Amino acid sequence: MAVLFVVLLLLEAVGAIENPYIGLLVFVTVPVLFVVGLVLIPIGGWWSARRRRRYPDRSDWPTIDLRNPQHRRLTLAVLALSLVNVLIVSIAAGGAVHYMDSSEFCGQVCHTTMEPEYAAYQVWPHARVACADCHIGPGAGALVQAKLAGTRQLYHVLTNQVAKPVPPPEQLIRPARDTCERCHWPETFHGDKLRVIREYANDEKNTESVTTLQLHVGGGSTRVGVGGGIHWHMNLDNRVEFVAEKGDIPYVRLTDRGGRVREFVGEGHTVAQYSSAPLQRMDCMDCHNRPAHTMFFTPERAIDTAIAQGVIPRNLPFVRREAVAAVNATYGDRQAALDGIALRLQEFYRSQPGIDTGLVTRAVSGAQDVWANNVFPAMRVKWGTYPNNIGHVDAPGCFRCHDDSHKASDGSAIRQDCELCHSVT
Repeated sequence: MAVLFVVLLLLEAVGAIENPYIGLLVFVTVPVLFVVGLVLIPIGGWWSARRRRRYPDRSDWPTIDLRNPQHRRLTLAVLALSLVNVLIVSIAAGGAVHYMDSSEFCGQVCHTTMEPEYAAYQVWPHARVACADCHIGPGAGALVQAKLAGTRQLYHVLTNQVAKPVPPPEQLIRPARDTCERCHWPETFHGDKLRVIREYANDEKNTESVTTLQLHVGGGSTRVGVGGGIHWHMNLDNRVEFVAEKGDIPYVRLTDRGGRVREFVGEGHTVAQYSSAPLQRMDCMDCHNRPAHTMFFTPERAIDTAIAQGVIPRNLPFVRREAVAAVNATYGDRQAALDGIALRLQEFYRSQPGIDTGLVTRAVSGAQDVWANNVFPAMRVKWGTYPNNIGHVDAPGCFRCHDDSHKASDGSAIRQDCELCHSVT
């Protein structure tokens, strides 16, 4: 096992073996068998001592005389091999921790379970951020906590006790100050940002409608300039706390930069109900709840985005209508879906005269990618399984609080005013 470990380590280091499971073999399986072999040594010693006690006349302890050159060489060889053993175990332990923190391990070893999250992770902007950077906080305590959670999850995988679909955790990954804020500084004022939303009709020309939003991102603090807009919630001079119950937010408490406290409750609730309830301080993750694992909530929005990006050719007649219908159908597994999408689109355009087959091929490939990045039958993940709290079109999002129904004792409400966050240009 020692020789095999060294050989595999060298092959993996020079890139001769490229496989998501090679780390599992090199840093887990082989070292475990190696340690089992080492454990056999004291077991063998115990067994021999037991035999000597039963049959004292058959054998005796060997005599080691360091004045004997042969004995000295043997002793030095044993000590050297022990040092090599310690070195191998240390390298294996360090390699195992490093490998288990890699995105490939997270997404590919538990392939079926993590396929939805890993597929979405690979096609969104955080694909170059390692899973461990967000899911494991700094410090030894966070590492131990993550490994204990990983052990529990591994047990669930091995015993087939994984929930399908996997429910989002009640508290998403690590606090934002330990993750998001290492790159995104909340104190910095972000100003406004222009966003163009393109949607397409189901007619022959796939008629485009364009909505241009000027997003008031905002942010800041007293030190760098007080801002409004969306990131007003993250302004360091404001403290927004709330109680969450099954996706609903019935109670909100705001402490402004002047120290004034205001409490807002939704319809059917009272402040007294939450006088002793544990409060959660609002941070990035309460809106950006799927920053690295975003899935489209509807097939229409997914296909519109693919057309806007040129992945699906817009100049193919009725492509929006047909692509939406193809990806929205129910399929038993991945291969059935890929075949079904191809068959539906190819049959439809085969009946249309003068259609460029190259465009049809692109449409098929684009629709298949859309389905494969959003629907996972093995884990019962379908359109709309994982809502995204950014915005308020596909899921309640902002309207969980901004509904004109959360009111304070003075009658003021958390406003549902479009202009607070964006304006249409």
